[in-house]
Amino acid sequence: MVVEALSKLQILKEAFTTAPILSYFNPSLPTIVKTDASDYALGSILSQVNVSGKNPIAFDSHKLLPAELNYEIHNKELLGIAWALKRWRAFLLSLSDSFEVLTDQYSLQYFMSSKVLTHRQACWVEFLFESHFYITYRPDRLATLPDALSHWDGVNPVRGVDFISKNPQNFHQVLEKNEIKESSFFSIKAEVFSDLVDEIQKAVWQDKDYKVISWQLERG
Repeated sequence: MVVEALSKLQILKEAFTTAPILSYFNPSLPTIVKTDASDYALGSILSQVNVSGKNPIAFDSHKLLPAELNYEIHNKELLGIAWALKRWRAFLLSLSDSFEVLTDQYSLQYFMSSKVLTHRQACWVEFLFESHFYITYRPDRLATLPDALSHWDGVNPVRGVDFISKNPQNFHQVLEKNEIKESSFFSIKAEVFSDLVDEIQKAVWQDKDYKVISWQLERG
């Protein structure tokens, strides 16, 4: 049974990494870059259109760095595009025609014409401008392939009791309802706040302006 299973696995591996499932890149064919971002990873597929339809050329995924975990979803999706174009740069720069980038983030269709950018976005745009492409929105329900690469179990931890302790960098997730189990999660003990309040209460009465304002408030 083990030998048979290994043999079938090898057949699948060869099928997924060779034509016609995985095709060779042709710079003369229409090219599509599909991207997706999850809370923890990015996924991208490089495809081309030929007489038989859309055929994948390459797949890849990228686990987000600790700092990247806290990007807003808009910036994560934009990061996904920048990362994908860098990942497939050797292929894409050989194209004579513009290529299509598919994303499920609707607002990114108009990003390249935006006149107001954050510093981070400006850095990405500088890189993006070296490629000739246009962004097309397609609903999330149609993005199953890149979605599978950005949501695989290896980078998306299972929610549960240990979720917070295992994912301390992702504040967007741990601050969601029912994720915070104890106030001590933030490593700031209640007694620290208590001591700080005592110090503040002692100090404010030594401030002349505070005394005047307090006296006026008490008398309406």
